[in-house]
Amino acid sequence: MGLKERITEDIKAAMKAKDKIRLETVRSIKKVIIEKESSVRPQGQEALTEAQELEVLTQLAKQRRDAIAQYQQAGRAELAEQEAQELAILEEYLPQQLADEEIAAVVDQIIASAGASSPKDMGKVMGPAMQQLKGKADGKKVQDIVKARLAG
Repeated sequence: MGLKERITEDIKAAMKAKDKIRLETVRSIKKVIIEKESSVRPQGQEALTEAQELEVLTQLAKQRRDAIAQYQQAGRAELAEQEAQELAILEEYLPQQLADEEIAAVVDQIIASAGASSPKDMGKVMGPAMQQLKGKADGKKVQDIVKARLAG
């Protein structure tokens, strides 16, 4: 079952369960996917590829994380909590995220193969790291690990 079909089934289930937050979140995912599909149609592509679907979900999750941080800074705990609930629902559709140790192992391997040794080499490491870890790790977390490894 593709992502779009899974989301349609989840919308029906959320409606039956009267789960308002899940329903709104899943509907917003479907809306963004439909918008993305309509943007790729002129290039002759009928549906999104798995990579494009993953990109959409990753972008939505990042927006939720950013909103949570902003709401917490503004002292709006109730809004931060709602965003956190939406993020948890979104993460059900994303692949399992790697642990910090697994990300660090990939980063160490890339640093060794690129010959990176200082913070100036961050660009040499981040590009390949994000390609390899796309959808499996948050970009901010990867960046923090790369900075730590190159600083030390």
